[in-house]
Amino acid sequence: MLLIGAFMQCKIYNKHMEFLIFAFFISLLVTLGLVRYQHLHEKISSDHDLSGPQKFHTLAVPRIGGIGIFLGILFAGLLTFWGFKLDRGYLVLQLVTCALPAFLVGLLEDVTKKIGVKTRLIATAVSAGLVGYFLNAWITSIQVPGIDWLLGIGAISIIFTVIGITGLANAYNIIDGFNGLASMVAMISLLAIGYVAFKANDPVLASTCLIVLGAIGGFFIWNYPRGLIFLGDGGAYLIGFLIACLSILLVQRNPTVSPWFALLVNAYPIFETLFTIWRRKVHQGKNPGLPDGAHFHSLIYRRLIRWAEVHESKDTASYAKNAKTSPYLWLLSSLAVFPAIIWWQTTWVLQAFALLFCISYVWAYNAVVKFKTPSFFNLFK
Repeated sequence: MLLIGAFMQCKIYNKHMEFLIFAFFISLLVTLGLVRYQHLHEKISSDHDLSGPQKFHTLAVPRIGGIGIFLGILFAGLLTFWGFKLDRGYLVLQLVTCALPAFLVGLLEDVTKKIGVKTRLIATAVSAGLVGYFLNAWITSIQVPGIDWLLGIGAISIIFTVIGITGLANAYNIIDGFNGLASMVAMISLLAIGYVAFKANDPVLASTCLIVLGAIGGFFIWNYPRGLIFLGDGGAYLIGFLIACLSILLVQRNPTVSPWFALLVNAYPIFETLFTIWRRKVHQGKNPGLPDGAHFHSLIYRRLIRWAEVHESKDTASYAKNAKTSPYLWLLSSLAVFPAIIWWQTTWVLQAFALLFCISYVWAYNAVVKFKTPSFFNLFK
C-alpha cells in the first residue's frame, strides 16, 4: 500500500492513467470471454493433469490467461502509438514483438502439453536476443569489480543478458503455483520499476510499466481468489520476460539507477529459482528441470495453511486454502522491493539488502521444513 501511495503522488499517475485503464479493461474483457466460453476450448486449453507434485487445484482450469494480458498490452500500445506519444507506444510495441517467440511457444505448450522445457527456454532466449539487439538492452555493468570488466566484452555481455532475461522469465513460471501469486508479484515489481522510472525522469518507461501493470491487473481479477483461469506457461513467460526487459532498460537508460535495484526488485523469483536449482542438483542429486512439491510456496500451502471450516464444500475449501497461500509470498517479495525503491541509487545498501533477503529466505524455508514456524506466519490464517 505504501508503494501504491508513493506512485499515486507522481504526475505520471494522473497524466497517463488512461494507458493503465485501457490495458486493464481489454485484458479484463478478453479473459472474461475465455472464462465464460471455457466449454468451447477446454479440451485443449485446460489443465486436466491434477496429479503432479506441483498441482494444487481440484478442477480442470484454462491455462491460457496470457492471451488476455498480451492483447491488453498490444492494444494499449497501439492506442498510445496512434493517439498519444509515439515514442511511448513504440517502446510497448517493440517489447511485445520481441516477446512473441517466448509467449507463443509457451502458449503452444499450454494447448498441446508437448513442448519441452529446453524448447521453451530456447524460444525465450531468442526473445531476449531480439530485445537486446533492437533496444540495445544489454547488461554491461553490475558494479562488481572483475565482473564489470568481463561484461565490457561484447560476447560475454550478450550471453549474460540472454541468460538473465531467460532466467527471470523461467523464474516466473516456477513461482506460478497458486492463485494470484505470480501476477501480484509481477504487479508489485512493476509499481517499483515505474516509480523509479518516474523519479529518474523517464516517463516513456514509466508509461510502459503502467500498461503492463494494467493488463496483468485485468487477468488478476479472474485469477484471484477463485482461480477461474491460469497464466499458463505463455502468460508466465510473457510477464517474466517483460519485467526482465523493463528492469534492464531502466538501468541502461538511466545511469543514476543502480544495477542492484533491478536485482533486488526481482529478488524473490530470482532466488527461488537459484535455490531450487541448488536444492535439486546439489542437495538432492536430482535433475533441476523436473517438477517437485518442495518450492517455498508449496511448503507454505502444505504446512502453514489449514483446511477451511467443515461447513464449506470440498471445492470451496480447496480454493480458499489456495488463495490464503499467496499473500505470504507477496509479503516476502515486498520485503525486497521496499528497500529497493528507497535506496535505488545506492549500490552498497541494495547489496546489503540483497544479502539480507537471501539469508531471510533460507532461514524461513528451513523453519517451515522443520515445522519451526515463526509466529508472524499466522498473520493470514
